[in-house]
Amino acid sequence: MKIILGADHRGYELKNQIIAWLQQARIDYFDAGATKFDAEDDYNDYAKNVALSIQNTPADLTRYGILVCGSAQGVAMQANRYRGVRAAICDAADQAAETRSHNDANILCLPADRVDIEQAIPIIETFLQTAALTGEKYQRRNKKLDEE
Repeated sequence: MKIILGADHRGYELKNQIIAWLQQARIDYFDAGATKFDAEDDYNDYAKNVALSIQNTPADLTRYGILVCGSAQGVAMQANRYRGVRAAICDAADQAAETRSHNDANILCLPADRVDIEQAIPIIETFLQTAALTGEKYQRRNKKLDEE
């Protein structure tokens, strides 16, 4: 499993704290930016980087994304423009469990304005540990998410 992370200036500090936690947990990751604090950066660029990485992941590999911005709304909207990407905003672990199990979400969007690192860790753990449900209705619904 590999985690691709991205954040704008409002999510920059939380993203770096998440990276420190991933390192401690020995979880493989790639930082898709921002690599420095810049109040003029655009969340769109980092969401696109993560979404394209998820979109281009071979089917036999497991890869998830984590995007962080102030509200998480912007990164989620940008990421969900890409086929095969299912980005979900979560500020609680139960939301992460539901969106992984029911929607097979592959990008977790965290709102840095509402979630600190102590709150983010159980959300991330739940997101990574929850399997997607494989029943016909879930597959049917998730397939519709990928239609134009």
